[in-house]
Amino acid sequence: MSIFDKLLGKNKKEEKIQGVNASVLPVLPEEIYESAKLELQDIIAPSALKIESKSINLGDKIARTFFIISYPRFLSDNWFSPVINLDKVFDVSIFIHPVDTSLALRQFQKKVAEVQSQINVRERKGMVRDPMLDTAYQDLEGLRDSLIQAQQKMFDVSIYITIYADNEMELYKVENEIKSILESKLIYIKPALFQQEEGFKSVMPIGNDLLSIHQKLNSEPLSSIFPFISFDLTSEMGILYGVNRHNSSLVIFDRFSLENYNSVTFAKSGSGKSYATKLEIIRSLMFDIDIIVIDPEREYEYLAEAVGGRYFNISLSSDHHINPFDLPIPREDESAEDVLRSNIINLVGLFRLMLGGLTPEEDSMVDRAISETYAMKDITPDSDFSNIEPPLLSDFEMVLGGMEGSDSVIQRLVKYTKGSWSTFLNRPSNVDINKKFVVFSVRDMEDELKPVAMYIVMHYIWITIRKNLKKRLLVVDEAWWMMKSEDTASFLYSIAKRGRKYYLGLSTITQDAADFMKSPYGIPIITNSSIQLLLKQSPTTIDILQKTFNLTDEEKYLLLESGVGEGIFFAGLKHVAIKVISSYTEDQIITSDPSQILSIKKAKEDLEKSKEEEKS
Repeated sequence: MSIFDKLLGKNKKEEKIQGVNASVLPVLPEEIYESAKLELQDIIAPSALKIESKSINLGDKIARTFFIISYPRFLSDNWFSPVINLDKVFDVSIFIHPVDTSLALRQFQKKVAEVQSQINVRERKGMVRDPMLDTAYQDLEGLRDSLIQAQQKMFDVSIYITIYADNEMELYKVENEIKSILESKLIYIKPALFQQEEGFKSVMPIGNDLLSIHQKLNSEPLSSIFPFISFDLTSEMGILYGVNRHNSSLVIFDRFSLENYNSVTFAKSGSGKSYATKLEIIRSLMFDIDIIVIDPEREYEYLAEAVGGRYFNISLSSDHHINPFDLPIPREDESAEDVLRSNIINLVGLFRLMLGGLTPEEDSMVDRAISETYAMKDITPDSDFSNIEPPLLSDFEMVLGGMEGSDSVIQRLVKYTKGSWSTFLNRPSNVDINKKFVVFSVRDMEDELKPVAMYIVMHYIWITIRKNLKKRLLVVDEAWWMMKSEDTASFLYSIAKRGRKYYLGLSTITQDAADFMKSPYGIPIITNSSIQLLLKQSPTTIDILQKTFNLTDEEKYLLLESGVGEGIFFAGLKHVAIKVISSYTEDQIITSDPSQILSIKKAKEDLEKSKEEEKS
């Protein structure tokens, strides 16, 4: 009957009572509207339903419900976990009904008497002893003793499993897979013949056991069903990294709860590595974690603007400068001598990189010249670093000029002190990173200078980090730039090793896994990272990753076939298949999709234009 028929019938009935002809009164629009409203069951209900003897057709899906009919004498721990962790769509319902101990003892007494009688009859007839009867008698007696002593309790336990598939063949395969897993443990299941409706309703999350097919279990074997051991990384504290593709649980983890706070991310271009990183950043900011990013592709500018952070564009024409001779103030557990020595070692590495390598003699000369340059500004191991004016690169050049055999080094250094590159290095630092979120972009820096710029920025960040203890995350995107040189790779590795002391987590991201692994510091950085995220990979690099991360062939093919934002998440000794997800608001802030970025910019321009029109 249609809505209009229902309404018309209702009106006729009411009007008949009043003695009025029904045809003269129209159907009210409000009544039509009220009757046509959707309710929750209309939305979640399947398009069609057909109940058969062995299955139920739910729209485009076929469902079949099974129940466990028998168990072996002993149940091992976590015997149900292989089924729970199957990469299939199914529902499980477990009903546990306590049995009154006094009633159970009366039943046991009767059963013990039956078994004892059978044993006695066989003995009188001179028949061979039946081991099964003897074992049953011993088990019954032992369980009865445990019940009397209140060491065990009895329960009526029902386990129902409903599997889903798109067709009969797929349903048959899933059924056989579950059967083979359970029968290997001597656990047998049967379909609920001619009771599929009751079985389906029993598995639904409404708590009704309509099948009522029970098996008696005492406390010990019942406990083997729990907990649901699953491949998950859900903890009480931390941020949401994504959804477990295996069982749809949430991957929530706190990197600062591990032995070190570092992570590495490997993915091919366009597979979502920067998206996943930005999602972690925006969620970490809510937990009062300071974030510093080295951005080689200018992907974090909009995010910095959205969260009220600072964005520094490091280039030859930039107004932002960093003096590599800056010194950190020693902490309570450090001496000025240690800080000065560490800074000199890092500067020698920087000059190796800037000058295209140094001979042993030049290396020694540069080391000595750095020390004398600091001394020229009265900076010694006994100085107070809080009241000093650090030297500049031109001061270092002047000291080198007074050293014998320094002509070659000075010739290579001139372009940084007097040439086109002097605006970048030969200036006092004017960068303040006293913000929750700071981004250093090196996209506009010439490719030849990009490794140098990343080294200098990281050195400056390291100096700032050492000043005060605070929970921080340093993100190095496109880290393969730093792995191209041994000095930059060595510095990155030293931060990965020493960061924990300063409450720092290093997040290393790269799309070129092969180049990263070629560096002698590639594997050590990975082993010093408690979290690893592998997203979609290309066939050229998958074999290297499989060997490095000990991936199975199934995991290897999973990475090859994954979509954007899908991969494997490693945390400590655990790893799961993950899908990175975001809310709509997060997506609008962190997206790298050019089409989305253009639409967002257009929306902003339209909004500004409308505001100007309103003012005018």
